[in-house]
Amino acid sequence: MAYSTIKYEIADQVLTVTLNRPEKLNAFTNTMQRELIDAFDRADNDDEIRVIIVTGEGRAFCAGADLSLGADAFDIDAQREPVKRLPDATVDYSDPNARDVGGRLILRIFNCLKPVIAAVNGPAVGVGATMQLAMDIRIASEAARFGFVFSQRGIVPEAASSWFLPRIVGVAQALEWCYSGRVFPAQEALAGRLVSKVVPPDLLVPTARALARDIIEKTPPVSIALVRHMMWRMLGADDPMEAHKIDSRVSYALGRSADAKEGIMAFLEKRPPVFTGKVSADMPDCFPWWTEREYQ
Repeated sequence: MAYSTIKYEIADQVLTVTLNRPEKLNAFTNTMQRELIDAFDRADNDDEIRVIIVTGEGRAFCAGADLSLGADAFDIDAQREPVKRLPDATVDYSDPNARDVGGRLILRIFNCLKPVIAAVNGPAVGVGATMQLAMDIRIASEAARFGFVFSQRGIVPEAASSWFLPRIVGVAQALEWCYSGRVFPAQEALAGRLVSKVVPPDLLVPTARALARDIIEKTPPVSIALVRHMMWRMLGADDPMEAHKIDSRVSYALGRSADAKEGIMAFLEKRPPVFTGKVSADMPDCFPWWTEREYQ
C-alpha cells in the first residue's frame, strides 16, 4: 500500500510511523486508519522490525478526527455507506459499517507482536489521545497536550478507551478527564500516569529510540512478544490462576528454547547475548492462548 497520510521508515530495526498531515495537525481520517492498520500488519510480518515508534509530523501528534464534514463529521451514515437495518427498522449492529474506526485501529495495535512506543510531540486530542492507549509506553514532549474531548462534542470516548484508560490511570482519573473533556498539559499527564516521561522537544525521539535500542540489544523478540500479550491480556483475568496457567505453558516452552540457553550462557560468560528466535517462526504452540475455548 502506498501511504498518503503516514510515513513508514525503518532504521536499525526500529520502525518509525509518523502521522503525516501536518497542515491539518495530523487530523485522523478513514484513510489514515487504513494506512495505520496496514503499517502494523507489515511490521508484524517483518522480523527485522523489533520496536515501533509512533509520532507526529510538525507541531501536533494528532488533533483528533478530521471535522471537515462539519455537523456530519461523526454521522456514520453520512460518512460511509448507511448502516443496514433489520426488518423491524432497528439498526443491525452486526454490520461492519457500524464499527468505530478508531476501535478497529486500537484493536490492531493491541494485537501487535512488537513493543510500541508513542512519542507524543504535540497536541493529542480525541482519537489522537485514545489511539495511544494500546501502545505500551508513552513519552511526551513538554509541548504535548492531551484531551479526551468527546463529552464536549456530544459523543463518548471511542477506540475501546473505556477498557484501556481506567486500567492505565485508574477509573477516577479517567472519569475526571472524560467528564470535563478539557485539554491538559504533559506534566498533568505524567502525574496521572498516562505518560511515563516528559522530555524537552528535541530529546523526544532520541529518548524513544534509546529505549528501543535497549530492548533490541538485550532481549529476544519472542520473549518480548509474549511478555507484551501476557501483561495486556491478564488485565482482564478474574483470578491469578489464569496468569499461572499461561506462565506455566510459556515458561515450559521457552525454557527449552535456544534463546533461553543463549541467555543463560551469555550471562555466565559475561558477554552480550545473540538471540536467534523469530516471531514469524518460533512462537510456542500455546500462543495465542486466548483463542482456546477455556479462555473465551
